[in-house]
Amino acid sequence: MASTTSTPLSGTDRLQPSATSAGNISRRRMRKDLLRSRIAAWTAVLVIGAFGLLPVYWLLATALSSPEDAFRFPPKLIPTHLTLSNFTALAENDQLIKYMVNSLVVASITAVLSVVVATYMGYSFSKFRYRGRRSLMHMVLASQMFPQALLLVTLYAVFSSFGLLNTYTALVLSFTTFTMPLCVWMLKGIFDTIPDALLEAASIDGASRWRTLHSIVAPLAAPGMIAAGLFAFVRGWNDFIFAVTLADKEKQTLPPGLVSTYIGEFQAAWPELMAASLVVSVPVVVAFMFLQRYLVGGMTAGSVK
Repeated sequence: MASTTSTPLSGTDRLQPSATSAGNISRRRMRKDLLRSRIAAWTAVLVIGAFGLLPVYWLLATALSSPEDAFRFPPKLIPTHLTLSNFTALAENDQLIKYMVNSLVVASITAVLSVVVATYMGYSFSKFRYRGRRSLMHMVLASQMFPQALLLVTLYAVFSSFGLLNTYTALVLSFTTFTMPLCVWMLKGIFDTIPDALLEAASIDGASRWRTLHSIVAPLAAPGMIAAGLFAFVRGWNDFIFAVTLADKEKQTLPPGLVSTYIGEFQAAWPELMAASLVVSVPVVVAFMFLQRYLVGGMTAGSVK
């Protein structure tokens, strides 16, 4: 009769089931942690998104509400009686169209002037070495530290002495004073990323510095120039304090024009004001939609050298 002998389990065999179960538990724990982190991330995105979009929704809801619903207390989050009368009334307001034309003219000229001046200054700071260069760079940067109200008092006195009050020139020059410094530093960072060897090659081929800047450097820095121009345009489009101080009703831009039209001592036409605000924001939104890829590229081009 044959006898059967059982071999004892080795230490590795005894530990294998427990190690497998521990690995499964670890994987489940990692999946739970990953799920929690995703839920937390999406919750944060939704909360921040709701916080950012709530003013836009309230703007639209007020624009579509009647005056009675707009002033009802407590206010309703979802308007019950929707109306388009606030938007149709804008077409009958000729003064609003004049304010929009003023904003387009002033903001466009401000953007072009800021980009042109900032291109030459940024290129000079980036590619040339001369006495006083660093001091000029710091002075341009330090100009952003002054309060706008302080600049406004000085600019008002200067424009008044030259007879430039209530003109497009006063608005364009005042807007350029606080858009140009940021444009200069933005374009300088982009010019720093262009290798000097490329400029030396152009010089060897006989290109002048003027030709090198306009034919070689400017096309390479085009995304940054568009981003700087878009920043200057939006800054000129949204300004209130300079426009209301330096221009009369004929030359005022949209922000002070909307306030003077719909908000007064004896009136507060909030639904019409919200409708007008939505309409006048369309040009800026369209500009961002078409130029967003240039904006992102221009803002990040000078961040890494």
